[in-house]
Amino acid sequence: MSTIKFLHSYWAYLVLLIVTLATINSIIGMLTKKEFGAKDFRIALFALIVTHIQLLIGIVLYVFANNFGEIEMGEIMKNASLRLRNVEHPLLMVVAITLLTIGYSKHKNKRTSSAKFKILAIPYALALVAILAMIPWKAWLG
Repeated sequence: MSTIKFLHSYWAYLVLLIVTLATINSIIGMLTKKEFGAKDFRIALFALIVTHIQLLIGIVLYVFANNFGEIEMGEIMKNASLRLRNVEHPLLMVVAITLLTIGYSKHKNKRTSSAKFKILAIPYALALVAILAMIPWKAWLG
């Protein structure tokens, strides 16, 4: 299980980097009204891929590393650290990945570059905020 935890922790750096890059790229494209090209498509797609891989790693870690039978939900909800790890972090990360998926899916239906960038920029930015809010910074940096 330590390998999965290690992978989840270090893959998160790649997720954060790529989602930040994709968000900034989308915002710049929207503001500068540049043409949406293959590079922009690949950046948005790569953000989607790395986050979905992180989700799969996280699900494996969540299912196999948690001792669900040993701690009652009431105790988890009373303890801020346990609540973050078992409820808040997984839930908001799923929300973030859902936002990325919706943004990516909807951008394909848009005909103009500005519409493509806008439909990527908004959900990607919201997802980035959610990701940044739920990173366990004390564990990550400490």
